[in-house]
Amino acid sequence: MEERGKIYLVATPIGNLSDMSPRAVETLREADLIAAEDTRNTIKLLNHFEIKTHMTSYHEYNRTEKAYELVRRAEQGETIAVVTDAGMPAISDPGEVLVRFALDAGIEVTIVPGPCAAVSALAVSGQPTGRFVFEAFLPQDKKERKVRLEALRDETRTMILYEAPHRLARTLAELAEVLGRERQLSLVRELTKKHEEVQWGSFSHFLQRYADEAGRAEIRGEYVLVIAGKSEAELRAEEAEAFADLTPAEHVAWYESQGFDRKEAMKKAAKDRGISRRELYHMLL
Repeated sequence: MEERGKIYLVATPIGNLSDMSPRAVETLREADLIAAEDTRNTIKLLNHFEIKTHMTSYHEYNRTEKAYELVRRAEQGETIAVVTDAGMPAISDPGEVLVRFALDAGIEVTIVPGPCAAVSALAVSGQPTGRFVFEAFLPQDKKERKVRLEALRDETRTMILYEAPHRLARTLAELAEVLGRERQLSLVRELTKKHEEVQWGSFSHFLQRYADEAGRAEIRGEYVLVIAGKSEAELRAEEAEAFADLTPAEHVAWYESQGFDRKEAMKKAAKDRGISRRELYHMLL
């Protein structure tokens, strides 16, 4: 029985070619085939490291049919290396389809780790890093975009988004409308390149900065937005506002309607109102 091949996900530099690992270079040299998002970009990388491996194009528009072809070749014993234009394949990238197909077919998939813009931007952002959510690019379809933005409204984790320079001002304005103008964020651009920059501030600050033509002219390079999640203080303030119009009895009844017993409902209502359970009890009397 013919031995099956393997698929390697190979991370490539996001700007600085010196970030290419020796193992990544070796893997690309020894592979039977490199599946590249854009062969015109990848050929520059291969030429720099004198890699002669044959390439095939694997991108958003052929991700399904080409994934089947690559899996078939791996089943026949070939070693396939997958690269994206920059960073980690399969992260906000058609490679995720290939990985799923390969695993379904019993093909081994392994990783050659390296640069990733989202995690790198988070690390230098100054925003909380313990819990985060990666959103990649917001949808361009108006309805889908609105749904996604609304889903972020109450997110408490740090949010990471990508954005192109010509859409940055619009995206900042839309996010500010949903998350609030005083929400803090970091704008990280041109990671690992000559003009790498990390900017900190509120949405209000950046909207003012980029309000005029001169400000918009400053917007250059690919951006990663790292946005602070909603704070516990904001959540408590919103909860207090939501219950402000309820009488104490209505407040307790609402919790009971959610399945809490009388004692627990009173405890939660008292906490919401910033009073003791004894005080709430007397108010109910």
